[in-house]
Amino acid sequence: MDKAHHFQALHHTGQPLLLPNAWDAGSAAVFASLGYTAIATTSGGVAWSLGYADGEQLPLAELLAAVRRMVRVTALPVTVDFEAGFGATPQDVSESVRALLDTGAVGLNLEDGIAHATLRPLKEAAGRIAAARQAADAAGVPAFINARVDGWIVGGASAEAIYADAVQRANAYLEAGANGIYPIALSDPDTIARFCKDVAAPVNIGARAGLPNLAELGKLGVARVSTATRLSMVALSAARDVAQRLRENGNFDALDAAFGYDALQQLFPNH
Repeated sequence: MDKAHHFQALHHTGQPLLLPNAWDAGSAAVFASLGYTAIATTSGGVAWSLGYADGEQLPLAELLAAVRRMVRVTALPVTVDFEAGFGATPQDVSESVRALLDTGAVGLNLEDGIAHATLRPLKEAAGRIAAARQAADAAGVPAFINARVDGWIVGGASAEAIYADAVQRANAYLEAGANGIYPIALSDPDTIARFCKDVAAPVNIGARAGLPNLAELGKLGVARVSTATRLSMVALSAARDVAQRLRENGNFDALDAAFGYDALQQLFPNH
């Protein structure tokens, strides 16, 4: 309860909440050691770390086990990229969310897109948000539900039509019980500022190279910035590059890590 209330409050400080997205207990512990105030997860990074593709290909039980490990290694609030809710019906979503909250997580993202190709009908998507809120209420956890609006990923319409639909969806999701809105793939500064003005709730922007910096996003009205899959891709890309060079030239110099064994061990005290 304390973590959930604290996490809610972090969205209303007047400064953007910056969330690193972890993909396993190790990355969660590393990020927590850097002074972040909360930890998010990345659906893609978690899935890849366990041998699955992104897009709810990861079995729910394996996701829940991964979240439990992340919650165990940090005292910070943990919010989970819960994709579309791991359920075909609102009742299924409710049951999945209840299981998620049993791990100790205090927040979740729910998306309204299907395979980044289409959007769920508005009423159906809002019903899934309402089911998640009912599950949180039943669990007695004031979970922060971050409703993801996928219009800018799906595309297929004019810029103004995408925007109008996104605002309509955001308002419907807030009415259904969401606490914040995540217009994923929205990156134009003017449109971000307009969206933050038109949506009366914390707005989450996904970080990427080329975006305005954190302070500038705050001036646009952004309340929360998350790294999505980016940190996991950076980590896997770096490991791939070193392994490729090692195979090509047999030189071991690139294996000298700046953050070494002893430092990592200190993040995991014996229990």
